[in-house]
Amino acid sequence: MSNVKSYQDLEVWKKSMSLVEMIYLDSRRFPVEEKYGLTSQMRRAAISIPANIAEGSARTRTGELLQFLSVASGSLAEVETFLILAQRLPYLGEDQCRQLLAQCGEIGRMLAGLKRSLRSRN
Repeated sequence: MSNVKSYQDLEVWKKSMSLVEMIYLDSRRFPVEEKYGLTSQMRRAAISIPANIAEGSARTRTGELLQFLSVASGSLAEVETFLILAQRLPYLGEDQCRQLLAQCGEIGRMLAGLKRSLRSRN
């Protein structure tokens, strides 16, 4: 991260922001009765991913950044669970869900790689 000027330069942050956008767009079609349930939960978990990457990047110690990246990973797992549930209910189509889960998988691999890289530096 030494050549990164801001969290906004991180590809994992950019991709997680795109995921949030897609989740907001797709969840607009969920039933109204889910506004304070699944819709809200999914959106909050999705927003938590780039927010924790950003907050961790603003910290001065590597250990703090690693902690926030772990929280982002946990939020990502929540999003995956909510997506699977949304497909099963069925609020999301199979193709939509598959595409979003593929984005989640890529973000998860990027977070894991970033954590590995940070740990190896310490």
